[in-house]
Amino acid sequence: MSHDHSPTDDSDGAPSHDGSEEHADGHDPHEHHAEMVTDYRRRFFVSLAATVPILALSPMIQQWLGLGEALGFAGDTMVLLALSTFVYGYGGWPFLTGLVEELRDRTPGMMTLVAFAITVAYAYSAAVALGVPGQMFFWETATLIDLMLVGHWIEMRSVMGASRALEELARLMPNTAHRLTEDGETEEVPIADLAPGDRVRVKSSEKIPADGTVVEGRSSVNESMLTGESVPVEKAEGDDVIAGAVNGTGSLVVAVEKTGESSYLNQVIGLVREAQASRSRTQNLADRAAYWLTLIALTAGVLTFGTWYAALDETFVFSLERAVTVMVITCPHALGLAIPLVVSVSTGLGAQRGLLIRDRGAFEQARTLDTVVFDKTGTLTEGRFGVTDVLVFEGNAEADVLRLAAAVEQHSEHPIAAGILREAADGGLDVPDAADFEAITGKGVRATVEGTEVRVLSPGAAADETDLPEHDAQSLQNQGKTVVYVVRDGVALGALALADVIREESREAIDTLHDLGIDVVMLTGDNERVAHWVADELGVDRVIAEVLPDEKSDVIKALQAEGRIVAMTGDGVNDAPALATADVGIAIGAGTDVAVETADIVLVESDPRDAVDVIRLAQATYRKMVQNLWWATGYNVVAIPLAAGVLATAGILLSPAFGAVLMSLSTVIVAVNARFLSLD
Repeated sequence: MSHDHSPTDDSDGAPSHDGSEEHADGHDPHEHHAEMVTDYRRRFFVSLAATVPILALSPMIQQWLGLGEALGFAGDTMVLLALSTFVYGYGGWPFLTGLVEELRDRTPGMMTLVAFAITVAYAYSAAVALGVPGQMFFWETATLIDLMLVGHWIEMRSVMGASRALEELARLMPNTAHRLTEDGETEEVPIADLAPGDRVRVKSSEKIPADGTVVEGRSSVNESMLTGESVPVEKAEGDDVIAGAVNGTGSLVVAVEKTGESSYLNQVIGLVREAQASRSRTQNLADRAAYWLTLIALTAGVLTFGTWYAALDETFVFSLERAVTVMVITCPHALGLAIPLVVSVSTGLGAQRGLLIRDRGAFEQARTLDTVVFDKTGTLTEGRFGVTDVLVFEGNAEADVLRLAAAVEQHSEHPIAAGILREAADGGLDVPDAADFEAITGKGVRATVEGTEVRVLSPGAAADETDLPEHDAQSLQNQGKTVVYVVRDGVALGALALADVIREESREAIDTLHDLGIDVVMLTGDNERVAHWVADELGVDRVIAEVLPDEKSDVIKALQAEGRIVAMTGDGVNDAPALATADVGIAIGAGTDVAVETADIVLVESDPRDAVDVIRLAQATYRKMVQNLWWATGYNVVAIPLAAGVLATAGILLSPAFGAVLMSLSTVIVAVNARFLSLD
């Protein structure tokens, strides 16, 4: 059992400190944290109410206030003992049960220190109340318990806040859906009643209740909370939609495909929960530090007591106060929270931006990467033909060449035709109708457009049929692009060059990686000419082309053999072996299929800039972890000597209660610092 970041509930309902996320009763960890917040708040206020009369009845407080024995009465000492016993038992219960668990697990830590401190102070004061010579300081015990309870209360609220991204994801799902019946009517049903094959109507501004496909209607859909993409996405018949996305102004009918645990949103929630519960490598360092800090605190407490009482001949009460203060102020609670809170915040932040972390260890290693390998097709490029160049002959206009080519190609199903038509649509061109369409085997296509014959031909066919003017189409072919000529009535009007379209985001991603000092390698099964053209366009450092999918993992191993720390970024399908071999495997463009088993990190969007965000988030997360570790341990360098009383001769003495304030303050600072993690 790990001994890390937060108290958890044991079988009798009292919070313990084993850091576990799974509970015997199967409760959700988020609900469990909420229960702990309520429990600490209740214990704090009840104990605080009992502390007021304890302060009033404490002889030391009465002396400090100059009241003498004005508040005293017969039997007041027994009342004081009874109230203090209640606060010790009720308010101190979480720490006492935590002590038992920590000692049972042989991992003494924060609960051990607090339990020892309050037990020593209470037991000594109780002995004095029952007749042993000495001075009671029940008030110290009560106020120490109160402060520790309020510190835990604030801490658990911080843990709840750090996990809020997961809560927000869960809230995305609507409660009901408008299901279409066989007679075309609509009925409102709970989303739990939906099944694959059902059809639901999604009205304007409603949330989509299940993953599915649009079968009727057109609208823009806001998927920002799911994908991190702020621009609404146009959806029409045949398009996939995701449960939890918000419909725009149109009305849609959606055929349900996935519900419940198989839905995209539930898979995201599962991945986030898994990542938040997973162990951080840095947490192992924090656990070791917390263990040794506990031993140091116990040893320092004993030495402090012995030094003041035996060597310096101070009173038992004074010496005991110093020992208790040392143990309280050295509590490694902030250290126990330093890493888990950052893990929780970073995982939630990543999910909000469409970065789904499956393996915490690999994610943390991303900060040390020096090489990022990108698959070309579908990652750096869009995986579809697009027009990259338009050449015109004898003063013709680009728009006319493209318009006529699109007119002919609108009857073709070839990828070249799709690329030309897309370019014409993007340019807002008015494409005329075509008649007498014919595909010419091995040469191209022809049709009658605006009363003339227009042909879209391969370079060889065009050269056979017409005289081609001097132009630089050959250089485009040398780049691996596909070139077609547009010929009207036997005269060449121009040429179009097509290639796999480079994503605009790819340039920014590679430039940013270079700014971070990271080399970029492009790995592709495409031919050398095409690969080098894409690489030259983007500024890629190294190109490895004509590699079969099963050979990609060997390339990753070769790069690692050079001493590089390598991330592989691919589509998660044919790149699976390479993703598994790399130090960090990043599956890009997962869309609704987030269960990419071989990837360490899954990117929702097909945006290579998100791979850069993974690295930046890993670096920012590590910085926060280091900051928290320094704060959680560094303040002890000053706090322990002060608690031990090294400046007592200068009149500076820390009480156990003030020590609890400093300890709680350090915990709150660590929690707040974690919340400031961002990529902005």
